[in-house]
Amino acid sequence: MHIVYETMYILRPDLGEEQVEQAVSKYQNLIQEQGATEIEIQNRGKRRLAYEIKKQRDGIFVQMNYQAPGNVIAPLERAMRLSEEVIRYLTIKQEVPEETPEEEEVTEAA
Repeated sequence: MHIVYETMYILRPDLGEEQVEQAVSKYQNLIQEQGATEIEIQNRGKRRLAYEIKKQRDGIFVQMNYQAPGNVIAPLERAMRLSEEVIRYLTIKQEVPEETPEEEEVTEAA
């Protein structure tokens, strides 16, 4: 069963455009190989952080939305934790309303 996830991660602000693209495609490929589908990636750009993280005041925010089985998250977060370019990451499970078939209306003949 596939669940909808959102992973937001922050890259170091000193990375070049090419390095950012490489990091984004690295994580996209990683979750694709693990069976993720409907992957949407938004590069939110460089922003000021609310507080200093790993001696950085700014960060490049990237958001990934995707459907995947639950076993995709652990390898993704492990790769981000070991990465030099990622300074913070967070994955949340999205609540998706169940689609129920519309109940048929029953009309009585008069």
